[in-house]
Amino acid sequence: MDLDPTNLLKRMHLAIPLIGFYDAPDTSRFKPLVKPKPQRHMCVFSFYKNWLDGEMLHITKDNPGCAGCGYWLFGPFTRSHKDYVEFLVDDEGLKSSHDLMNQWLDYHKPYSPKYPNILIGPLKQDQYEYLKSITFYVNPDQLSLLILGAHYNSASGNPSPVIAPFGSGCMELLTLFENLNAPQAIIGTTDIAMRNYLPPDILAFTVTKSMFKQLCELDEKSFLYKTFWDNLKKVRGV
Repeated sequence: MDLDPTNLLKRMHLAIPLIGFYDAPDTSRFKPLVKPKPQRHMCVFSFYKNWLDGEMLHITKDNPGCAGCGYWLFGPFTRSHKDYVEFLVDDEGLKSSHDLMNQWLDYHKPYSPKYPNILIGPLKQDQYEYLKSITFYVNPDQLSLLILGAHYNSASGNPSPVIAPFGSGCMELLTLFENLNAPQAIIGTTDIAMRNYLPPDILAFTVTKSMFKQLCELDEKSFLYKTFWDNLKKVRGV
């Protein structure tokens, strides 16, 4: 990997491994792999414990785990647009009207992978070129720290460096970024349909590679080494 997050993770006291999202031509360098069982509904976040054990989730267009993930990470719809809207609004109550859900679906487009393999799991030092996003799984204090870090180099008037958009958990890993080259972060795992796979005090902070670079470069001049963070750690008994 081009960047070393060691100092950042040490100052954060983050023991949970960072999780990468990869779009790769080959899976041989990502082993050990785990896959959804074919024809079974298996949310990508049901593999959270596998990630902690060092295993890499491998999904493809033909075996994405669930229909929603299949659409947002591979496309196209596995059901009609009308049926999808009715399910999200009438069955699940996620928007107040069909019109608003139609607008949302029209605005957000699925990710178009370059390669057949999407891999989600521990960061691989030698696969940085295929890395698309990096996710920190954090408690509220650590989330606050990362939000500060994302704003550290942000000028007023620029696009917001941190967003918390509406969408599925798997969308928040990649699809909801409008520009993967821009330094930006998403506060994720806010989809209540998938939160049962995570501890209740954990949220995701998913960043683009350029934002990851900025976070890794936080130095002793930054808040990461100053009084506010040290005081908070003392209060928490860290």
